[in-house]
Amino acid sequence: MRHHFDAVVVGTGIAGLTCAIHLKKAGLDVVVMTKESRISESNTFYAQGGIIAAKNDDNPALLREDVLKAGCSYNRIDAVDYFAKFGPPLVFDFLVDEVGIEFSTAEGGNIDYTEEAAHSVRRIVHFEDHTGDKIEDCLIDHAKKLGVKFLVDFTAIDLITNNHHSRNTQELYREREVMGIYALNNKRCETETFFAQSVVLATGGIGNIYYHTSNPESATGDGISMAYRAGADIINAEFVQFHPTTLFHKDIKRFLVSESLRGEGARLKDHDGNEFMYEYSEMGDLAPRDVVARAIYDRMSKTGKEYMLLDIANYYEGHLPLEQRFSRIYSTCKKGGIDITKEPIPIVPAAHYFCGGIKADIKGKTSLKNLYAIGEASCTGLHGANRLASTSLLEGLLWGKSAAEDIVMKRYKINKSRFNSIPDWEKPLYTEEFDPLLIDQDMKAIQLTMWNYAGIIRTEKGLNRAQADLDYYSHRIMRFYKSAKLHKDIIQLRNAVVSSLLIVSAALRNTKSVGCHYLSKADKNIK
Repeated sequence: MRHHFDAVVVGTGIAGLTCAIHLKKAGLDVVVMTKESRISESNTFYAQGGIIAAKNDDNPALLREDVLKAGCSYNRIDAVDYFAKFGPPLVFDFLVDEVGIEFSTAEGGNIDYTEEAAHSVRRIVHFEDHTGDKIEDCLIDHAKKLGVKFLVDFTAIDLITNNHHSRNTQELYREREVMGIYALNNKRCETETFFAQSVVLATGGIGNIYYHTSNPESATGDGISMAYRAGADIINAEFVQFHPTTLFHKDIKRFLVSESLRGEGARLKDHDGNEFMYEYSEMGDLAPRDVVARAIYDRMSKTGKEYMLLDIANYYEGHLPLEQRFSRIYSTCKKGGIDITKEPIPIVPAAHYFCGGIKADIKGKTSLKNLYAIGEASCTGLHGANRLASTSLLEGLLWGKSAAEDIVMKRYKINKSRFNSIPDWEKPLYTEEFDPLLIDQDMKAIQLTMWNYAGIIRTEKGLNRAQADLDYYSHRIMRFYKSAKLHKDIIQLRNAVVSSLLIVSAALRNTKSVGCHYLSKADKNIK
């Protein structure tokens, strides 16, 4: 089945939804697809802490300084300036005034600004600790009202490029450009062809390639892998940010314990009740995430414990009851037998955010014509070597709008005759049936390899071991992929091993320990 659209957006988080909304408002025929059966299933949905917003006692210069400091000045300056100037006002101009989101208020009815690590002022707005799902649900409703078309259970397979896929030999001599995507209809187990003037990758990050992660299972680096295979530039792949605090529980996995708890006074403790963060940073519990994650990891190693503790019960002084201010964390922990109003929360660091990705400019344009990358799948250089807390939702919001504006401005009449030379997906000769146990086994092997050798603290020896292991897995997975019946899980596995190799290769190339790329040989003090 062949389809034609002005734009195809892959991914339904804040970046993809914002982009689709602005494209639709401009009159473009746009379709948004997700490999999940639920539109809202994305990293955005699980974001708790909040989003940076405009505030009277804040200004772009202050925000710029905080972003650069957290990113170890590895950031792309014009991206930081663009973000600091145009990002915060967009929360009110678009999310509040247009979409109609109501954020939590403090006493007196004013917006409740909270604090997170490495911010110089309280500039983060939130909806209790349900910020992500609140934004996600409201954006979906708004997009549907505008008539945005959604396709669920469609897994993107590959980008269509003129040089690689066209049967017209003259396309070999033209500039490489993206002309659409091939996607698998999960329910029908059939591939479909989507042609478009522009393709926008808003596919999220890579968290699920690590054994411990705050991300949903869908975060397997799909867009990054597809873009790389098509020839797009991937940069800063060594910079994987680990969130210091995810819930450690035998029955509850992938649950983030927001950094905003520490912003509201929570303290990290070891199993003897000692507050240890000032041993690692003069900023204590509000040190940047990479420092806190390494400190917890180091404490775990020294004490032989699988987790540390986060105590909010004895330090919280907010005006809302603790169980209301952090209702999601409270209820989730309560289900696991933990009362955060009375006892500390067992926590462990976990892979959280990919600071690298598909190289994109301040309009979301990549190195391939007609291909845009926004949100966590992209790397504009905004985050540098380490992301400042609560910048990611705003990044998706701003670059979703910017990419849409660029697509609209450059809109041209599609020469559909060029698409006639593009064949539909060529099915391999199926020789192997899909075996979920084998796929699960290979994914776990990748996750453990990345956690053990390319995680919070790295060594050259460990990275070389990871590369050797991943090369072996890759050879086996690619061979299986070419001969097996196509399935969403196989596509994700291929993307996971490609993304893992990109991260490890970049980590081996960068011999400087900086930000969340931490090489133990460079600095024994983990500060």
